[in-house]
Amino acid sequence: MKYVSVTGGVVSGLGKGVTASSIGVVLKACGLRVTSIKIDPYLNTDAGTMSPFEHGEVFVLDDGGEVDLDLGNYERFLDVTLTRDNNITTGKIYQSVLEKERKGDYLGKTVQVVPHITDAIKDWIESVSQTPVDGKEGPADVCVIELGGTVGDIESMPFIEALRQLYFSVGQDNFCLIHVSLIPVLGVVGEQKTKPTQHSVRELRALGLTPHFLACRSAQPLLENTKQKLSQFCHVPVANILNIHDVPNIWHIPLLLQNQNAHDAILKQMDLVRVAKHVDLREWTRRAETFDNLTESVRIAMVGKYVGLTDSYLSVVKALLHACIACSFKPSIDWIAASDLEDDSAQSTPEAYATAWKTLRGAACVLVPGGFGDRGVKGMILAAKYARENNVPYLGICLGMQISVIEFARSVLHLEKANSEEFDPQTPGLVVIFMPEGSKTHMGSTMRLGSRRTLFQTPDCTTSKLYNNSKYVDERHRHRYEVNPEVVGTLEEAGLRFVGRDESGKRMEILELPGHPFYVGVQFHPEYKSRPGRPSAPFLGLIMAATGHTNKSDSILLTRKFGFVV
Repeated sequence: MKYVSVTGGVVSGLGKGVTASSIGVVLKACGLRVTSIKIDPYLNTDAGTMSPFEHGEVFVLDDGGEVDLDLGNYERFLDVTLTRDNNITTGKIYQSVLEKERKGDYLGKTVQVVPHITDAIKDWIESVSQTPVDGKEGPADVCVIELGGTVGDIESMPFIEALRQLYFSVGQDNFCLIHVSLIPVLGVVGEQKTKPTQHSVRELRALGLTPHFLACRSAQPLLENTKQKLSQFCHVPVANILNIHDVPNIWHIPLLLQNQNAHDAILKQMDLVRVAKHVDLREWTRRAETFDNLTESVRIAMVGKYVGLTDSYLSVVKALLHACIACSFKPSIDWIAASDLEDDSAQSTPEAYATAWKTLRGAACVLVPGGFGDRGVKGMILAAKYARENNVPYLGICLGMQISVIEFARSVLHLEKANSEEFDPQTPGLVVIFMPEGSKTHMGSTMRLGSRRTLFQTPDCTTSKLYNNSKYVDERHRHRYEVNPEVVGTLEEAGLRFVGRDESGKRMEILELPGHPFYVGVQFHPEYKSRPGRPSAPFLGLIMAATGHTNKSDSILLTRKFGFVV
């Protein structure tokens, strides 16, 4: 097994995840099989209980793992299916060590960070790197390991030490260290400054690791004298100083690496030149250029709770991008805080209220994504009502589906107190209930998580056609509330159709509104399985409806391209 470790310095948020993913893409383009591991030094066991404002979206895997959003980047870039074990946290490591200590596995020894914690980290990495993630048999050729945070953080120290020991044990031909750092430009001077990177590399070397490559983030391409200075003071050859400057879209990053011959240098470092093929990134080049050349855009109203941090909906944004490109449009997302649409906002913040409604009315389609808690729910209900009554294409995901049920019950069935048990447990009109198998005392890993099968109830529904007339679909879930099965009959008599159910037939998964151009709610999260060049079916349906891709020629074109029947 060959290991490529990616660390970061100076500041967080430099794009280590995209860099690590892009390195994987370039190596995969050389004919190698690649897997990925993300190390998060926080004490949480997983990302499941963290606020989106705290750490961005929680990405859900097929096996139900609630993980860091960077694993979403890995899956999208590398087209692999990862497991919960591909995300290592301090909480998981300490939990496993303490469980062994309680069982007496350490034979009465004093359990310490070194060697017990560091050994657990190494064992975890070596074990997970052997697990195939691309649907083929046998382990991958290369494992890309991203260490979260920045070098020098207290919580990262055991992982740095474990990586140092791993480097020593596997040998220099099997380990490559890439350090991502920032090259700022001070506004007054206008000079590219190398000192922050010098200090970051010095810190890393003091901990026993010397980077083989520097991946330098900057607004503009690095000057040659900047590279010479970095090489001199960071002990890295000029040829191994990679510049990842700002680009129009992140699909250019693998191309940037290729243009700098990063793949050749990395292959040489890990003694893989003889087994690798000539790099082939033609598909990525077409993808990046196609996006750059798009001129028309489609306005999408994203009505959510966490719009203050767009990373909270990262996979939704990517799924919209994939679908829009498939229809030859650029996505123009109008972020609307759901609470700004509420009547109370008209009194407290009239300008925000007016702007929110103007934005909603100017959009070609409406999307209400997932979320938890009652903040902004009234605004989401108003957005769903607007889309339903005005024939505006609508897609509700998880909470967004439940919102559409509540709105329909209130507006069409005239059940004024219709609500979810999450928002009003005492209401007599419970149309959304807490799932019987859920836990009300523990929050972590107690939801309905991971890939679950949805059976289509009728072949003539819009969603089934989008899924290539399939009888079922496997999508990823993350919820603890569901549509009350006792009110399903009443809702369907009034015109709402539940066209997708779970294997028991009692849990509602997909709803549609006949006669509407596109009004779909899904209990699952289709965004998690959307890929570049292979867009998620519900998102593709939303964008097709919003852009008028409904004629026969468009249907034939998209069918040939993606395998969908539309």
